[in-house]
Amino acid sequence: MGSSDRLFNRQRSVHEILGGGLGNSCLAFVGTVADVILWKRKNVTLGLLMVTLAAWLVFERSGYTLLSLVSSVFLLLIVILFLWAKAAAILNRPPPPLPELHLSQEMVNEVADFIRLHVNTLLSVTQDIALGKDSRLFFKVAASLWLIYFVGGLTDLLTLGYTSLVIILTIPALYERSEDHIDKYVIVGYRKLQQLYVKLDEERVSRVHNWSLEKKKLS
Repeated sequence: MGSSDRLFNRQRSVHEILGGGLGNSCLAFVGTVADVILWKRKNVTLGLLMVTLAAWLVFERSGYTLLSLVSSVFLLLIVILFLWAKAAAILNRPPPPLPELHLSQEMVNEVADFIRLHVNTLLSVTQDIALGKDSRLFFKVAASLWLIYFVGGLTDLLTLGYTSLVIILTIPALYERSEDHIDKYVIVGYRKLQQLYVKLDEERVSRVHNWSLEKKKLS
């Protein structure tokens, strides 16, 4: 299927658009995220959905807030590890099998470059909008913010987050499986809308022209 037969004339696959195939870089976790979103790692995706659903139910039914739950979990974990280490020292047993908690300088630099690149892009876009350089982008951002405001008024942040995660983990995967058919019908529909717009525009121009001629005759 050629790029002209795809939405937005794109040449990359859905997996590549989501960040797949970044190579052996420390930022290759983005490729892993793409695999999870597209269900190429079904166990991870399904586990993520189940854990998120369980967390949502806990928050909704127990009355916990995110901060209180995270604090409780970390407190329980630290107490268990502390008592385990003390008991192991007394009984001459091995300590808890913790991995080495260390960030390499290379990883920190690459993550910092990744964040700096996207933050600079965001700042550049913000500057263009604030200075009125890109009207189309302004309306897109304004419409997106209004949509977020509208949806946020209908539900709470937790439910919105869970619903968004479900959408992220379902819509791209379904689209990838049937993208040829979806692109075909969407493009056909878009072309028909274009033809209808041209037809309506021609009729409008024709009416204005006829009205102008009639006005000249009357004058």
